[in-house]
Amino acid sequence: MKEIITKNSKATQEFANNFAKNLNSGDILALVGDLGGGKTTFTKGLAYGLGINEKEVSSPTFTSIREYKIKNNPNIKKLFHLDLYRLHSEKEAEELGLHELFEDKSAIIVIEWADRIKKILPKESLIIRFKFINQNTRKILFNP
Repeated sequence: MKEIITKNSKATQEFANNFAKNLNSGDILALVGDLGGGKTTFTKGLAYGLGINEKEVSSPTFTSIREYKIKNNPNIKKLFHLDLYRLHSEKEAEELGLHELFEDKSAIIVIEWADRIKKILPKESLIIRFKFINQNTRKILFNP
């Protein structure tokens, strides 16, 4: 298990920006952690690393799914950003069409609150856990 400590939100975004360079189309990132743990901050940095203006990226808490087009990468066409915080059941997730989304191999999928869909989360998902250390510091743990 790989572990990273970031001392502020800028460091979290910079790490995610660099991490994005290692991603391939079809990758699914399952983000898990407490409210304020750094999941959206990480996603903003990741999006920026994929060529998306980070100012355009916000948590889709009320819409559940946001889609961003990726223009500068011939292999990765889009980023799907999911926020499942308001989800009450895995049945609701299925009604959102997540199975179809998971089959889109031209995209990268980032799922905040992925622990809410454990049973339907694809096995190949990369689990990324965010631990709140203090007001600024986060521990990020990677489970393949």
